[in-house]
Amino acid sequence: MHIAQFALTVREYDEAIAFFCKKLDFRLLEDTDMGGGKRWVRVQPPSPPSSAAACILLARAATKEQIDSVGNQTGGRVFIFVHTDNIARDFDAYSGRGVRFVTQPRSEPYGKVAVFLDLYGNKWDLIEPAR
Repeated sequence: MHIAQFALTVREYDEAIAFFCKKLDFRLLEDTDMGGGKRWVRVQPPSPPSSAAACILLARAATKEQIDSVGNQTGGRVFIFVHTDNIARDFDAYSGRGVRFVTQPRSEPYGKVAVFLDLYGNKWDLIEPAR
């Protein structure tokens, strides 16, 4: 088994697609109109095509409870952990595209890590695992 996808509540589909695909270099896997203003939008980090990397379902918030969760999916804790083979490269690329980091890369027992915010303020760890 593996986690195939998970939902991330967003304000609007197109702004979320732009952030993930232009700033984080994710691939747009699917954008299907479901009718009534709902879309099935999936993005995935750049990874080898044969990998089983999970994708993110960008779910537009529709209720007050969902709207309140945008940017606070985990109550201020880091929400998503993305592994990289080169944190310096990705830190520089993301920073150059305007991604806001709340920490500089630092060494931890598990590897090098830097925390950044998505367009709504959710915290993400960018991790280069220890070898």
